[in-house]
Amino acid sequence: MSIDDAIGLYDILDERFRAGRCASGDQRLEKLHGDCRWAEGPLYLPAWRQLIWSDIPNDRMLRWDEVTGTVGVFRSPAGHSNGNTLDREGRLISCEQGNRRVIRTEHDGSITILADRYRGKRLNSPNDAVVHSDGSVWFSDPDFGITSDYEGHRAESEIGACDVYRIDQSSGEVRRVADGFGGPNGLVFSLDEQQLFVSDTRARHIRVFDVREGGFLSEGEVFAEAPRSGFDNIRFDDQGRLWAAALDDGVHCYDPDGTLTGRLLVPEPVSNLTFGGPKNNRLFITATTSVYSLVMSVTGTHRVGRSRS
Repeated sequence: MSIDDAIGLYDILDERFRAGRCASGDQRLEKLHGDCRWAEGPLYLPAWRQLIWSDIPNDRMLRWDEVTGTVGVFRSPAGHSNGNTLDREGRLISCEQGNRRVIRTEHDGSITILADRYRGKRLNSPNDAVVHSDGSVWFSDPDFGITSDYEGHRAESEIGACDVYRIDQSSGEVRRVADGFGGPNGLVFSLDEQQLFVSDTRARHIRVFDVREGGFLSEGEVFAEAPRSGFDNIRFDDQGRLWAAALDDGVHCYDPDGTLTGRLLVPEPVSNLTFGGPKNNRLFITATTSVYSLVMSVTGTHRVGRSRS
């Protein structure tokens, strides 16, 4: 950890940002690591007090130990992994852009392929995943990993579209649940799981869908538009505010009504973010070559295994 490199500022755009104590806590960013080519997919593992993330072009996953501050390799090669999450049993779910699949790491370390095809055609390059309380895994499938050899392997899309899919826990069926995207990226459920939010990097907006019985979605509508660059991944805090990685515009904070209330200014283009730490109030940010953290007065939404009441 390099405290000398720690910087960061809050940009208050609406009084709700201040009233919600979003600008409280640390007044600077801590730089935890700075030796990546393009860092994404941060995930905090409470049982181990570790953060793991993907360094996509270097085809590896790294981990930072919260107790010792040391950084080491978690997995290499890593299939040019991008987004990571945990399922309801605490198993690691990873989106492998290079291998064009969604995998689960079992408790014994073995790998289970959850999805690599849709109707017999290879997926493009799965990007981000989220797990519903019914055990289903939902993931975005843009073509970012097949447009060049930088974050995967150059190839033609067999599906011919960039969509969002759902993997049924019981049957393993892969079903397309939303389409019409330029580049679907981050996705997250609302606190009550009644809505699914999906960022579309190329369209430079975030869409919101109503989740219907049986795992089907409404047509969706635009929730927020990026004022400058596109969005990457998105996460909720426990007050229903949406935090979005806005690439070269820092981290955005949106009120539940869609108003942009504030920003966190980050010295590098931001890719992803996640909440973690013992109190779930430490925001971890992956930004180009680096990983930053910020201990806040804001608390992230529920973790795996917590009640969704």
